[in-house]
Amino acid sequence: MIADFRGKTAFITGGAGGIGLAMARAFGHAGMNVVVADIDEAAARAAVERLAAEQVKAVPVRCDVSDRAGVRAAALEAVAAFGKIHIVCNNAGVAVGGPIGTVGERDWDWIVDVNLKGVVYGVETFVPLIRSHGEGGHIVNTASMAGMISPPGMEPYSATKFAVVALTEGWAAQLAPAGIGVSALCPGFVRTRIHESGRTRQDKYGGVSEVDALGQGASEAAQAVLSGIDPDVVGARVLEAIKAGETYIFTHPNMREFVAMRFAAIMAAFDLAEQSPALKAVKEWTSPIFGSSQEP
Repeated sequence: MIADFRGKTAFITGGAGGIGLAMARAFGHAGMNVVVADIDEAAARAAVERLAAEQVKAVPVRCDVSDRAGVRAAALEAVAAFGKIHIVCNNAGVAVGGPIGTVGERDWDWIVDVNLKGVVYGVETFVPLIRSHGEGGHIVNTASMAGMISPPGMEPYSATKFAVVALTEGWAAQLAPAGIGVSALCPGFVRTRIHESGRTRQDKYGGVSEVDALGQGASEAAQAVLSGIDPDVVGARVLEAIKAGETYIFTHPNMREFVAMRFAAIMAAFDLAEQSPALKAVKEWTSPIFGSSQEP
């Protein structure tokens, strides 16, 4: 856990706008140096200029999180600029959705490579660097409320965000002994440009697109995003959650009921399993991970 943010350094992917820029602003106002990493170099430079006007010390770095070598190169630039990295926010993300069978192969590759593999590359690149200075640190992986519930038509997005939550839970246990916290940021609707993420879509995934493959609910999804909360509220929430060592960072407590409904359905399924005639023959349940228990 980081007790004092002053003089520490944060590296933020997707840092040129939206939640990324809001986190950069919150960290900078807390006395941190900030590395604004983004695939859009011009946007990253503009963000750094805005931060400088607020007395935040920041540098721009180009970073395509779908490219492991590119993430490593960005990390080297960050170290060259500020020496040690303490907080890493794997925040870059894109959105794809649609009815079954309508999501293209390159759409799947794009969203998995950015939303999921980008988080893996960020953690595997920066954890050794944080370990090396021994001052502790924190990793924030941007998931979503879609990492807790899965709205119909948004399965590609939800699948990647569920995976980010799963990774975060396991890594939090692994890295706690090293003094490195790990959190999953699960916001609801926030005023960002996630519905326009095709504007920076790489050529290998089909190139720039003015309209994302959000399926039949594209306009409704865009309106929900544009009606969301201010990103700066999320930035402040992340800062307080890191201070408190929270694993799950929620920004929309009004969405609790949807998660509760999902958990209730899961518990009901366990009740059915307990009553299952097919499972009566099992006298003891064993697992190398969870241990053993007697038949209920």
